[in-house]
Amino acid sequence: MNDQTPDAQDTTTGDAPIAPDGTVQPAADAPARSAEKDPSDWATGGEPATGPQLSYVSTLAQEAGVDVPENLSKADASKLIDELQEKTGRGKS
Repeated sequence: MNDQTPDAQDTTTGDAPIAPDGTVQPAADAPARSAEKDPSDWATGGEPATGPQLSYVSTLAQEAGVDVPENLSKADASKLIDELQEKTGRGKS
């Protein structure tokens, strides 16, 4: 077997071990990082909002008693969802 070829039974990804359930676990000494990116930095943020985004924005807006702006982009919809979640009490704990 070539030492350059990973073994099919390899259970690590770089320094991050893979747990028995298949999830990658960060190394114990790895710095904590947020997976969230500011919607303004999204490569596709300028594209039209998705159906699920529009549906959720509509639900939240109805609960908050506000109108939904037309032609929302993905980034704008994400920001509006965050704002409306806070307003309606559905925000992250």
